Amino acid sequence: MAIKSFKRYEKKFILGKEQYNKLIPKLLEYMTPDKYCKSGKNYNIYNIYYDTEHNDVIRHSISKPFYKEKLRLRSYKIPSNPSDKVFLELKKKINGIVNKRRVLLTLEEAYKFLELGERPCSNDYINTQVLNEIEYYLNNNPVKPTVYIGYTRNAFFAKDDPDFRLTFDSNIISRRNNLSLEFGNSGDDILGEDKYLMEVKILGSIPVWFTRILSELSIYNTHFSKYGNEYMSYCLNKQNNHVRGEKVC
Repeated sequence: MAIKSFKRYEKKFILGKEQYNKLIPKLLEYMTPDKYCKSGKNYNIYNIYYDTEHNDVIRHSISKPFYKEKLRLRSYKIPSNPSDKVFLELKKKINGIVNKRRVLLTLEEAYKFLELGERPCSNDYINTQVLNEIEYYLNNNPVKPTVYIGYTRNAFFAKDDPDFRLTFDSNIISRRNNLSLEFGNSGDDILGEDKYLMEVKILGSIPVWFTRILSELSIYNTHFSKYGNEYMSYCLNKQNNHVRGEKVC
């Protein structure tokens, strides 16, 4: 079992294919590809988000509160057996600062914890604290698997500041059925063809060289939550197809 903790600011931008193709060569002067993105390769991320029956978690999140949190199960490959490793993550955002706590478990351990309340064993103090946080969340929020979201990622780190990181997500797919990581990557596109979600992840201020490049390419900050946009699309679809008298989101 292993744990990581992240604390940072995040800013988001949506790029078209032309902007993306012009941006990458400029970035390589100042940044280096993630170790999983060498030689032009990308990697995939697969997530199951947990929410209540009435989507209270995401409804609270998109209201832009001072404090919000989400629980998700994440993998970097499609698991095929109970011993495959996955991350159980509790992502918190407090006044714009993101704090992510996660524990590495086997798929079997994660499912037993989430579905049966059988907590994984740990003798490590930090692991125990994170498991305490997740257990508290589960005990106080009647959440269940609600949404699958998967995507392809390209990532870079600044050469002179490893805390400055850029990620580019594309082919963002979601579904509200077959809610297990083992089912694979299928669903509806929630970003659009030939579009990229760029996320700036940083502890301090954004470098001047990066703001200059953004200005040159007319790339502007926006607000885009993968789960938030999925939920709004889900509600719109329900509204367009709802039966008279049925509650819509």
